[in-house]
Amino acid sequence: MDLQLIRSFVEVAASGSFAAASERLFVTQSAVSLRIQRLEDQLGRPLFLRAKDGVSLTPAGREFRSHALTILANWEQARRSVTQAESVTRSLTIGAQASLWPRLGFRWMDALHAARPDLTLRAEMAAAEGLAQMVLSGAAQVVLSYAPINRPGLRAERLIEDQLVMVSPWQGARLEDLQGRYVLADWGPDFLRFHDEALPGLRAKPVTMGLGALAGLYIRSREVATYLPARYVRSAVETGSLHLVVDAPTYAHPAWSIWREDLENDLALVARETLVSVVARAEDEAADLLDQF
Repeated sequence: MDLQLIRSFVEVAASGSFAAASERLFVTQSAVSLRIQRLEDQLGRPLFLRAKDGVSLTPAGREFRSHALTILANWEQARRSVTQAESVTRSLTIGAQASLWPRLGFRWMDALHAARPDLTLRAEMAAAEGLAQMVLSGAAQVVLSYAPINRPGLRAERLIEDQLVMVSPWQGARLEDLQGRYVLADWGPDFLRFHDEALPGLRAKPVTMGLGALAGLYIRSREVATYLPARYVRSAVETGSLHLVVDAPTYAHPAWSIWREDLENDLALVARETLVSVVARAEDEAADLLDQF
């Protein structure tokens, strides 16, 4: 079976959108649609229900998802085994949610490379559910996620308490100005409960982003406000391309690192030490931005 079809299916299932999947896969939306159609033809069942606001898995799609993740995990393990059979190079695969890469994941990879130049690093991106499957299957040895995973063989460690702040592309925005000019970014059920309680005036949302990080791309060219991580928007606020909505409340949003317990001790030690240093730097930068409130 063509692995491109499997990867496209997994990305569409994780994002709920052909368009979002095409951005992650760096192909056109029509190419993703064609791959899904080919996979459905091969399986003889529709895998997605199509609607104007996105797609959702059919019962056959839900059944196939676990098999698809297993196929990709087995392929990744086979690829690493073959590579390692001809090389003594050590490797580490890191997965993370989209908004945790720019100011945390990338810096961690830089620190790891500096500490262990011999280490081969691989980066993966997925939503929380996809990351859980990666680390459970062994396709990744550690993941960074806003959703802790408590399963045998895994260790979840509180990583950082991210602060979500409301930003807009225009200066001087206040909550009273946002009717019809606001996008709800879905940062999980706890955030949505906070949002309904703290911001009842913004309950009627014309647009909702099912993946929080998409909102950061969406608002850059539109006159709308949304909630984004303070770390993620720091440079944009400093350069003036985004501005804080000063009377909007902030939201504490903890992130976690989830480790496979079978990771080699020496590799786990250097990975944890470098991650601690990167987190300390990120916390200092977030504190500088929050001082503006």
